[in-house]
Amino acid sequence: MTRTDMLLKKPLDHWQMPIHTPLGRMTLLANAQGLCGAWFDQQKHFPATSHWPVDKHHPILQEAQQLLHRFGKGLVPSGTSAQHLLSKLPLDLSVGTPFQQAVWFALMQIPLGQTCSYGQLAHAIGKPNASRAVGMAVGRNPISVLIPCHRVLGSQGQMTGYAGGLWRKEALLGLELKANNMLTRTAVPNA
Repeated sequence: MTRTDMLLKKPLDHWQMPIHTPLGRMTLLANAQGLCGAWFDQQKHFPATSHWPVDKHHPILQEAQQLLHRFGKGLVPSGTSAQHLLSKLPLDLSVGTPFQQAVWFALMQIPLGQTCSYGQLAHAIGKPNASRAVGMAVGRNPISVLIPCHRVLGSQGQMTGYAGGLWRKEALLGLELKANNMLTRTAVPNA
């Protein structure tokens, strides 16, 4: 049993909503504290979901679905950070270690239409020698797309792994490029 499964094992404390996106089916998960998961089906680190009740009317899940819809339609302006986009949506990232949470909060600083490297992200959280650990934390991001781990590239700008599949990472960056007409590399602002 993974750490995520152990922390999310109380079915009455969590509600899920399966949704369909242009990149495949996703499952959104919320608890009383906020949105705590958004995974593509068969994504790495996707916890077992059969014990969570489905609630298609849960306000947090509906808001997350609307944000994903806006993102997929290119309705989120270039330069918008996930922190700004998610400012009215409560999040619960307690499934992560303090280090993972620091990485996930740093991911939320990367503006739409921009990318950074794992090394730049490591510097942004004050751990310049922790690029590999940052990469592992990025891979464990429980809220795909909305916390934009797809915007992190290798040190030379190359595509690297993505828990939802490299083809999805390419597609997500392509959506941002198409919607905003320009994808630029930049360092992450101070986290």
